[in-house]
Amino acid sequence: MTSLLKHLNNRIYWLFIADILSVCVASFGWLLIRFDIFDIPADQFRTTMIYLLPDIGITIFVFWIFRLYHTVWRFASLGEILNLFYSVLLVDGIELLYKQVVLTQVMPRVPWSFFIVAPMLLFFCSTFARMSIRIARRYLNDQHHPHHKRKTMVIGGGTAAYMLINEMALNPGAENQIVCIVDDNPAKQGKYIRGIKIMGDRSQIHHLVKQFNVEEIIIAIPSASSKTMTKLVEICYETDCRVRRLPYIANITQGSLSENIRDVSYEDLLSRKPIDPEHAGIRDKLMGKVVLVTGGAGSIGSELCRQIAAFKPKQLIIFELNENSSYRLLVELKKKYPEVDVRILIGSVRDMSRLEYVFSFYKPQLVYHAAAHKHVPLMEDAPGEAIKNNCKGTLNICQMADKYGVEDFLLISTDKAVRPTNIMGATKRIAEMVVQYYAHHSSTRFVAVRFGNVLGSDGSVVPMFIKQIEEGGPVTVTHPDITRFFMTIPEAVSLILEAALLAKGGEIFILDMGKQVRIYDMAEKLIRMKGYRPGADIKIQITGLRPGEKLYEELLMDEEGIQKTENDLIFVGQPITFDEEHFLSKLSDLFAAATRNQPDLKEQTSELCETYQFTENRGGLWDEDDE
Repeated sequence: MTSLLKHLNNRIYWLFIADILSVCVASFGWLLIRFDIFDIPADQFRTTMIYLLPDIGITIFVFWIFRLYHTVWRFASLGEILNLFYSVLLVDGIELLYKQVVLTQVMPRVPWSFFIVAPMLLFFCSTFARMSIRIARRYLNDQHHPHHKRKTMVIGGGTAAYMLINEMALNPGAENQIVCIVDDNPAKQGKYIRGIKIMGDRSQIHHLVKQFNVEEIIIAIPSASSKTMTKLVEICYETDCRVRRLPYIANITQGSLSENIRDVSYEDLLSRKPIDPEHAGIRDKLMGKVVLVTGGAGSIGSELCRQIAAFKPKQLIIFELNENSSYRLLVELKKKYPEVDVRILIGSVRDMSRLEYVFSFYKPQLVYHAAAHKHVPLMEDAPGEAIKNNCKGTLNICQMADKYGVEDFLLISTDKAVRPTNIMGATKRIAEMVVQYYAHHSSTRFVAVRFGNVLGSDGSVVPMFIKQIEEGGPVTVTHPDITRFFMTIPEAVSLILEAALLAKGGEIFILDMGKQVRIYDMAEKLIRMKGYRPGADIKIQITGLRPGEKLYEELLMDEEGIQKTENDLIFVGQPITFDEEHFLSKLSDLFAAATRNQPDLKEQTSELCETYQFTENRGGLWDEDDE
């Protein structure tokens, strides 16, 4: 016995003692319930004493077999309680067998009521013993961790909410104290989750915040649509509480649920259904192929590389001028996709000899051309650089793709190419025309994909606004009515890859960007997300439209028309015909002028891109525009 105890920790030792006492209480408790305390028959008392030691041995043996001494009762749930219940039933069955059948010839019989009352008492006492450990732990932890807990409302009464509330209840160091729950499902209202009542639907949020002095609201509906999330967040922000949300449980790879609760991001509030494109066919297109991504370390390019690598190409070539971001991307891809041959090639699409080497040595089969200068105000001050990179660079790589027999070439374009009012948009429109020209004169399938702004990329309005908010404001918006299309980077790239499946050559694919977002509204939402009040805590300053900046963007010119594709989120515009000889001649003149940095570059650009309406340079620091 001594050697056994050496292998038992204190917790198991005390559980042994508790179970021995539970058996005693069950055995003698039956006598007190069955007989009056002063009228207990001597023979029944003697029989109980005779069976006491065997009952203790059987109980401990069965509990051990059911691993009731190895369960962490601090985190016990219904499953552990049911396990205890089944073990008590087995103990009762064994006792019934040996007391009423096996030993009836040598030992007195036990009344049948014993096998009903005693197991009930045993189950109650052994459960109480285990739960008392939990209660004691919580009390002691509360004494040792006396800190203020934020009174918290949980929105959602489903599985995710239950898991979160349960975890917080079991964690003595949790910073949140759940005081009420809100759920729109009438069937759940009035019910309880771990003793916390579901008080009503979203219309009760304001009232409940005041009633319970709520300081924080957690939205525990991971599957909520963007539309639902937007409405809930808008209601919550009116309360001045901190608002956070629980992400998809499947996306949680480390840490507890409570550790993964995050602030609401603007991506959560895109007012349209999340895009979940069908990837059938993309794997067949990319697997085993040599794929080249120009501008591969940029915002769009790097996400292209991530998604392409997931489909296991034979070789992924990342052509990029920025060596630091290229190296970081290489480390990331090597770690996540060690089986993929990833090559970083430093170089510029302006350098024809460098491109010649890349195409002749690696012989890419698919090319995704994302290299470009994109910042509108910066390019307004440097039109020659926009022409050299966006136009000449595109022409260079198109020539190489045609010369070395690339299967597919896809240009990443922009909504700013539609009736451009800035040099960046005009040069991207000319790049589209270059692609359309080669589509008519090459066996390579040349196409372009046009979409609006993406959230979270370098230079995006969202990071700029957040930085301004963190600095105390003001948040600068150029015009109160300015609007833009927005899409998340992973969504845009997924659709780019799918658009490539639909390519026949010469198309300009247009991605469905949903409704345009008012930039002023975006600024207000971001201020509220950070826990401030727009206008009161953080000012919004109107600075005025800058040269080349539109009030709203377009994805299509009237002349292009639009056709549906197999994917409801991808459309195709009809190419606008143009005089190719005149185009090539003027393009050559434009490149020569850009090399000399002539002052009339915008005028010469408008001769090639007839829809371009340019303005004189007046400088500028930033813009609501993205890539």
